[in-house]
Amino acid sequence: MDQTHERKMSFEGAEGRPAPPTSLPLQGQGGGASQRKKLSAPRISLSLDQSEDDLFDTPDDLDINVDDLDTPDEADYTDHEIDWEEPQASQRDSVKETVEPIPTYSAQEERQDSKLWRTVIIGEQEHRINMKSIEPYQKVISHGGYYGNGTNAIIVFAACFLPDSDREDYHEIMENLFLYVISTLELMVAEDYMIVYLNGATPHRRMPGLNWLKRCYQMIDRRLRKNLKSFIIVHPSWFIRTILAITKPFISSKFSSKIKYVNSLAELEELIPMEYVHIPECIIRLDEELREAAESSKINSFLQGSEIPQNSVAQPNASSS
Repeated sequence: MDQTHERKMSFEGAEGRPAPPTSLPLQGQGGGASQRKKLSAPRISLSLDQSEDDLFDTPDDLDINVDDLDTPDEADYTDHEIDWEEPQASQRDSVKETVEPIPTYSAQEERQDSKLWRTVIIGEQEHRINMKSIEPYQKVISHGGYYGNGTNAIIVFAACFLPDSDREDYHEIMENLFLYVISTLELMVAEDYMIVYLNGATPHRRMPGLNWLKRCYQMIDRRLRKNLKSFIIVHPSWFIRTILAITKPFISSKFSSKIKYVNSLAELEELIPMEYVHIPECIIRLDEELREAAESSKINSFLQGSEIPQNSVAQPNASSS
């Protein structure tokens, strides 16, 4: 006991304070013998820089204001909720756009809509024509009545009604117009027929391309090519003459023999009846201008021709004198 007491005293002297007990005596149990219950000692810092009171004080720089902290509900989750709400809102808008009810058509509107498309069969193949896109250009082909025995049709093709080639939808229009011309030609023609091609008053930007004309010729049914008796070109230009000269090797000699050039409406009237042939106003004005220019040219050539003999006669007289 003395040795133990001395060790405890030496520990107290070293630390300056009594050592904490590690057990307490329990009495009243088993034959008066004392029992001890073990207690856990608190954690004690052995640092010599701080006092015992400083162990439980927090420094000034660790003072935290809980109200100023950004909690997950106020900071992190709020941003994520905004990020998710924006695409959801856009998706809801897109759903609303796609879910809009389809407008109901009346009987008149259905009939009008059915007129916008025409289904035709060309070369045993079914094609659909957008009639709305070619509505301003349907005058390009018309029926000009009959000639001969009254069963031979006159088909008038006016190039001045073709679209401008600088249009963005030019190829789409020409594709639908091509189908329209071929299908209409088959409806108009029963037996023999002729085509009157009005080439005058057509600017270069409206002239059909070589491939378009070649395709028209190739797509025409064999019966139509065989029954074509004449292809009359009114007011031919150097451009159309050049195209026909280039395409001559690709077309049959029989078709080439059917091509005729007419320089005026008066010459055309000598070949076919003009009662039901519709001539556009621009071509009528052009024909009048060409006729006046031709008459002026004849007068000038006559006057120049009449002056030449007088000069030739005057020269000998002058020389003889």
